[in-house]
Amino acid sequence: MLSVVIETKNDEDPLARTLSSLVTAAVEGAVREVIVCDLGSTDQTHHVAEHAGCTFLTSGGIASAIGKAKSEWLLVMEPGARLLEGWAEHVADHTSRQTMAARFSRARTDRAPFLSRVFSSKRALADGLVITKRQAASLARNGQGAEALARGLATRRLPAQIIVAPARPD
Repeated sequence: MLSVVIETKNDEDPLARTLSSLVTAAVEGAVREVIVCDLGSTDQTHHVAEHAGCTFLTSGGIASAIGKAKSEWLLVMEPGARLLEGWAEHVADHTSRQTMAARFSRARTDRAPFLSRVFSSKRALADGLVITKRQAASLARNGQGAEALARGLATRRLPAQIIVAPARPD
């Protein structure tokens, strides 16, 4: 089973899209809990999280969310990202045989053209991250976000597909 961790800030609509892609896996028992780590939202993000039955944290950052997670494996995602059908089986297979972190493959319909992929700045969490709680806890630094946790991490590529969240305006 997985604990899903999502870091948010004013992401009520993207969070709802992400949570909807997790429903089937939650019903099947692959997702144990969802922890929403909020960075000061002023919209209705907390209502979306609470209505979906998520644990909603307003302080402590990603390190606090990792500490509260009940599962040995974590799935860290951006709000707005959506996992495609069948992802839970690939993750279960990976977590039963590996201890190495993993990322999802981008959905074929979601892949940018080659040159734009080469020259774009890559978000470390764009492809999601499946990681052990122990490894995540050792990488989490006070005050750093989920993006910093995922940056520079060696991972395996899962065959399960993700539709990447749109880039946030700065």
